[in-house]
Amino acid sequence: MPIYTRTGDKGQTGLFSGIRISKASLRIEAIGTVDELNSVIGFAISNIKNQRSNITKELVEIQRDLFTIGAALANPSQKIDLSKRIREFENLIDKMTKKLPPLFNFILPGGGKAGSSLHLARTVSRRAERRIVSLSNKEKVAEDVLIYINRLSDLFLTMSRFINQKENQKETIWRP
Repeated sequence: MPIYTRTGDKGQTGLFSGIRISKASLRIEAIGTVDELNSVIGFAISNIKNQRSNITKELVEIQRDLFTIGAALANPSQKIDLSKRIREFENLIDKMTKKLPPLFNFILPGGGKAGSSLHLARTVSRRAERRIVSLSNKEKVAEDVLIYINRLSDLFLTMSRFINQKENQKETIWRP
């Protein structure tokens, strides 16, 4: 069976409901950016030296979550409860932060390959958040999706700092 369907050749795509909408719609922009984020996380995973680490396992779970979020964005009537995952993110952020030096300044994105990849994931998650907020200003979006994506970028920043510290990669403080 071929991967192509030809149904999108005129700039339209289908939602779960069967409705066809423009590929340039806010909904498809949000779904596409969540998909892009999922790919960037896969790239970040490939750059982590310890593939059995808790961070790698968490990133794979986040990839699964993002498929669920994409489905919820494609089907606005679908109920989604991400409250448990949001609490898990907050606990993980708190746990890693305790092991990091306090952050009093902005840091430049960078460090090792894994840390830099997680900074990239952070920026793409921020873009996904902006796309989802734009969509939510016009159409229904589950509140948990907005909270989850917002917390996710905080988690990526913390993971980046944590991995850079583990790999003895220095953080560069931003100085104007």
